Amino acid sequence: MLDRILKVLQETPGIKAREIAKKLQLDKHDVNKFLHSHTESFQIDNNYCWINKNIDLIIKFPPHCWVDCSLFESALEGVESPLESDANSVFIIIPKGCKLLLESIARLMALSNQLAYKNKEVTLDFTEQPATLSYVSRLGFFEHLDIKVNVLPSRPAVSRAQIYNQNSDSVVEFASIDPYSPDKSIPKRLKKVFVEIAGDKYDQDAYTVLSELFGNVMEHSKLPIPGFIGLQFYKKTSPPHIQTVISDSGDGILGTLKPIFPDKYPAQYQEIKDSGEDIDLELLKRVFLNGRISRVDDPDRGLGLSSSSKVAQKYSAKILVRQANCEIGLNFKQGHLKPVNFKAGLPLIFGTHICFDFELD
Repeated sequence: MLDRILKVLQETPGIKAREIAKKLQLDKHDVNKFLHSHTESFQIDNNYCWINKNIDLIIKFPPHCWVDCSLFESALEGVESPLESDANSVFIIIPKGCKLLLESIARLMALSNQLAYKNKEVTLDFTEQPATLSYVSRLGFFEHLDIKVNVLPSRPAVSRAQIYNQNSDSVVEFASIDPYSPDKSIPKRLKKVFVEIAGDKYDQDAYTVLSELFGNVMEHSKLPIPGFIGLQFYKKTSPPHIQTVISDSGDGILGTLKPIFPDKYPAQYQEIKDSGEDIDLELLKRVFLNGRISRVDDPDRGLGLSSSSKVAQKYSAKILVRQANCEIGLNFKQGHLKPVNFKAGLPLIFGTHICFDFELD
């Protein structure tokens, strides 16, 4: 109901509740009650007329479905880029039946924290879907969400992650990655749960992926917003799969490597230039598939992300990598890389946001 009333008042501000109800073909008592219970969004004057209250951008995820990264990005693309907009406030609606996959929850948290860092007023509205609010609380979402972000109907007084911490065989709660004081036990904790779910054959490979990604966040984070990492086992899907996400709000892989690439790797740069391929796409492919591209003058550097992709190749996994304005998807099947998915021109989200998706036998 919220987004429908917001739209009516955007088109015809300063009307009474009964007129809003008539336009929406709703009961006027229900509309009136809703307006009075959402005074953070609506304002009433002395003549009992209503207007929207300081909301510039409204982002609404689709209802009655699982929202993956593709649907998340589609919702963002439906409005002006929030971080680049002149809008002072952003209202994000999780409607009825909307369930967020871990990969989209990670992007939602990163975007919300970055908007708050830019002093924009951010509101996350779970009013129509309290089950999703409960789920993200279980993941530790609110422990890592900027305290300035508004949450409707209310931010949980106690995080469910604190109550049930480390007692699940399918969840590893979001853990903060502070580049200045990292908790190096985090990759071991995730590896332990991953192996318990998937089996001993993943022992060394799981640790390789998790530790390399953990180190990548410490190297590239720049904004004073900690990175984070988390895991979810989706055991009721067909086939069952494990999602591991890792996110930071720094310069990103491209932001770090593109400035030094032409001078430090002139032959590779010229090769890409002559091919006419997108520089972002080709650079990301080389970083993940070949490695040995680093801003540091050390022959042993630049192998971490490519070693992670070798693990993905071995186990027919998927890697989804979001950069500031683009995304690359690497999907391996039976040891072979399927056609690479690449999206350019996405709304700005700072940093690097990676999801490893492992399907289990």
